Amino acid sequence: MTQDSRIHDPQRRHLLKGGAALAATALLPQLAAAQGGAKKYAGVTLNVSTFSAAYPKLLQQWLPEFEAATGAKVNLDTPSFPVYNQRADLELSTHGSAFDVVNVTYIYTSRWINSGWLTPLDDYVRNPNLTPADWDLNDFLPGARAPETGRDGKLYGIPWNVEVLLSASSRFDLVQKAGLAFPDSTDDQLKVLRAVNQKERVAGFVSDNHYGWTFVPYLHAFGGDIFRKAPDDLYPTLDTPEAIAAGEYYANLLKEFGPDGAITYQPDQVTQALKSGRTNFADAGQLYLAQLGDRASTKTIDTVKFGLVPKGPAGRFPGTAVHAFGIPAGAKNKEAAWAFIQWAMSKETTQRAIAAGYGSPGRRSNIESATFRQQQVINGNDLGKLALDSIESAARSGHMKYRTVAVYPQVDQQLNKAIALIASGQLSARQAFQQAQANSVAEIQRAGIKL
Repeated sequence: MTQDSRIHDPQRRHLLKGGAALAATALLPQLAAAQGGAKKYAGVTLNVSTFSAAYPKLLQQWLPEFEAATGAKVNLDTPSFPVYNQRADLELSTHGSAFDVVNVTYIYTSRWINSGWLTPLDDYVRNPNLTPADWDLNDFLPGARAPETGRDGKLYGIPWNVEVLLSASSRFDLVQKAGLAFPDSTDDQLKVLRAVNQKERVAGFVSDNHYGWTFVPYLHAFGGDIFRKAPDDLYPTLDTPEAIAAGEYYANLLKEFGPDGAITYQPDQVTQALKSGRTNFADAGQLYLAQLGDRASTKTIDTVKFGLVPKGPAGRFPGTAVHAFGIPAGAKNKEAAWAFIQWAMSKETTQRAIAAGYGSPGRRSNIESATFRQQQVINGNDLGKLALDSIESAARSGHMKYRTVAVYPQVDQQLNKAIALIASGQLSARQAFQQAQANSVAEIQRAGIKL
């Protein structure tokens, strides 16, 4: 059963409903306590906005429980990712009061936090009248909290989503027949792909064509980077020898080993190619790879193997992304907003989400729970452990800072174009990355940033 089917399964929802209804009140005794016969936040309306995703969909189902425990009414808005970001960026930049809780989008964390557009959460966490000790902030992975921490050392977001880019082989049996192991490095990867490409008519490699996500671990592995030193120095560095070498390597994976139309593949297409065994290797997000554990729809469940993204001459740099709930600086109902975040991100609520099939938690206790481990172990491969190792690695190195600056989406688009142009043979790697560099400089200057 896939994560989405678990989340939306009516029988599962029914089984989970009873215990969690009691948990909502037990979690927030200080909110459920009557004051003159009224709940603490009776009459308060909270406006919560995030992009449409699995976790907010679960919270939407459970909101009546929070409302019953607290007396508050919650309006939860979940537009598409680009629409949400556009609205939130505008509202936060004006210190508006339209939202009480927002998603702190990963690619905007530096802009939103360090501009003073969000409320520090430390005082709420430390206040025993607002937050019970066993809520346990330290249970959230340090690597997930790091991007939600401002230059002032204060915390501005509580992570609800931690996504990791991992490597997969759907037909690892072909690798074993060739007498080889799962590739650990970029050199190993080439050796393996040359040995198994088109064996039993299985293409060697494909990836999601959002190359601003899937390619960057290779850019870092070759010693390149997006910016000179994000988030402080945003001068692009896409025309360096390291960046060009990484671009040539990665585009050639698609050109030499990819299926027909490789540069058009979206995440769901990559997942289906792995499930059906039409393509052997891919780098993909943990959420998508977890779907290979659905025996009813996966032909390769008994031959699949997972690993970390390959290391290169400069090391291994797994891609990670974090989304969190935060409180706008202009919010009208900050204490009630914290009550919502505390409930939404409590151990009880997050573990309930795990039981419903959610696959990208930020709490260590969720990741290490028996329920999560059972869901994440596929053909003997522990996706949860691989994800945890990747998150901790990213926290130590800080290499994901490039993705937390507001102008990265513009550079992201240039990387998408560059890899596609090389893989399709329209430009050389040098030409494509010099073009990406020039266009990125122009886009960043257009955004008003001095380089």
